[in-house]
Amino acid sequence: MAEAGRIIVVVGPSGAGKDSLINHAAALCRQPRFAVVRRVITRPSDHDSEIHDTMSPDAFAARRTAGGFAVVWSAHGLEYGIPAEHRAFVANGGVTLCNGSRKALADFRVAFARLTVVNVTARPEILTERLAARGRKSGDQITARLARSTMAVHGDFDVVTIDNSGALETAGDQLVALIRDCLSEP
Repeated sequence: MAEAGRIIVVVGPSGAGKDSLINHAAALCRQPRFAVVRRVITRPSDHDSEIHDTMSPDAFAARRTAGGFAVVWSAHGLEYGIPAEHRAFVANGGVTLCNGSRKALADFRVAFARLTVVNVTARPEILTERLAARGRKSGDQITARLARSTMAVHGDFDVVTIDNSGALETAGDQLVALIRDCLSEP
């Protein structure tokens, strides 16, 4: 598959600030060759941090069967999908940024020939603080979730690691620089 563009898949543990970094980059990288994916999730949007399209499990399954997703994965009892139309955007020279999953990276590679993985990390105490602030999980659930998570990306991928333990602007500007580098590729 020959592609002129690239997909940048942001991964990392819950609380690392993936959506905050994506929103920061979206605000600073406004141009026709750049797009942020609105992924589809079988959970209502909280509109505070994560912006996505909500779909019922049945509608998601139907869209999946119809080929409406470039990549799908399951996590935490939910279904996630990257809309198929992003393939054409990337094939035509666009740079697409999306919130993904480490366990779906092989599927991203199948769907998109030019792939960069941004592995967002943060110190454990920062992750705990951010997850607690969301109010979705109890302290024990947060501890269990963090114990299961890893910050490593396994496989032969082009990986850029960004530590988002400090100021959002510092980590966000690293992501913006990567996007601009991708946009300047021939």
